[in-house]
Amino acid sequence: MTQRKVYVIDGARTPFLRAGYAPGPFAAADLAVGCGRPVLARMPFAATDIDEVVVGCVIPAADEANIARIVALRLGCGKSVPAHSVQRNCASGLQAVATAAERIALGAADIVLAGGTEAMSRSPIQWNADMSRWLGRLQRAKNIVQRVQVIGGLRVRHLKPVFSLLLGLTDPLVKLNMGQTAEVLAYRFGITRAEQDAFANDSHHKLAAAFDAGLFADEVEPLYVTDGTLLREDTGLRRDSSVEKLATLRPVFDRHYGSVTAGNSSQVTDGAAMLVLASEEAVKRHGLKPLGEWLGHEWAGVDPRQMGLGPVHAVARLAKRHGFAMKDLARMELNEAFAVQVLACQAAWDSADYAREELGLDRPLGRMNPARLNVEGGAVACGHPVGASGARLVLHLLHALRRSGGGLGVATLCIGGGQGGAMLLKAEKL
Repeated sequence: MTQRKVYVIDGARTPFLRAGYAPGPFAAADLAVGCGRPVLARMPFAATDIDEVVVGCVIPAADEANIARIVALRLGCGKSVPAHSVQRNCASGLQAVATAAERIALGAADIVLAGGTEAMSRSPIQWNADMSRWLGRLQRAKNIVQRVQVIGGLRVRHLKPVFSLLLGLTDPLVKLNMGQTAEVLAYRFGITRAEQDAFANDSHHKLAAAFDAGLFADEVEPLYVTDGTLLREDTGLRRDSSVEKLATLRPVFDRHYGSVTAGNSSQVTDGAAMLVLASEEAVKRHGLKPLGEWLGHEWAGVDPRQMGLGPVHAVARLAKRHGFAMKDLARMELNEAFAVQVLACQAAWDSADYAREELGLDRPLGRMNPARLNVEGGAVACGHPVGASGARLVLHLLHALRRSGGGLGVATLCIGGGQGGAMLLKAEKL
């Protein structure tokens, strides 16, 4: 079967909003609608002409079951347009774009709206198991005497909350949270605290420079909060970042010997990114002007204890399938889950031992040229709303490729649970 060409037509993301100590102003569906609506408004076809909607989300609210359908209906796609949600942890947004591309490539759809969204600040706080059992006993009490007896059994331990976000960021099999897996990488590759802080500092200043230069004007759609506040840029951006300030932060995940801090890690964040993908036939029919072309994607599994190395394996598979070398890439967007995770991927790509023992290659791929890697900063500065980040990487990569003269680019990220995803795209010069 001949695979059809797939194009990314347009897209947008919200400003990424750093989570505080209370639920953020927007639900996950609100965020997806906030950036999806202006994208559809720019299209020459009606929202009802879309064949399908695919949205990635890791922690949808209880009233956002199949969040893709909610988003589709709120965007005016109509009751006849099907929608489904996908979850591949940190790569849920990339999975949504990959699913859309596959549907179009196979001829099952011509136009698909795809992306990801996450309101991490609204992750539910749950009762613990003791409290759940106590509530069950209270519900079963048949008279006032039984109710009093059950109420008398209430203990302080019953009131201890369970933070679902912390559970979601901890691997249930290896019993390590994501920050602890980052510490494993720092130890394995000998990456120092100073190197991590320097990388994090650069990420903030690169992102600030990109906003100041107007490079996100066609990418980030502002949001209005109900109190009238206008949000134009990522709220986790620290314009005053310095290596001296970062050096004052204490390690979070290994307090005695660690090097991973809140400052050199990505942030808990709310945000969304949505894109329109279309077939070559749809491009011609509607006179569309694509941002770029999807060429393929790959997924890989790794040891969950070292989940940050997922991109190393996914990019290696992608390079083998499509016959490119690192030097052939004009740009790479590698999600900055942690500063050390990006540095570890670079070290692994450059290691002959890793290539031979882990990737089964005769020679290493070689590290990505730092001048072409995350040129406008990354998740350490802008944040990592887990359901949305993969879609953000694709969107930004295509804009960056067009500005830098076109060519091939890869969007890649590590995935909690021990996986990696990578997508190959091509864009023409702006």
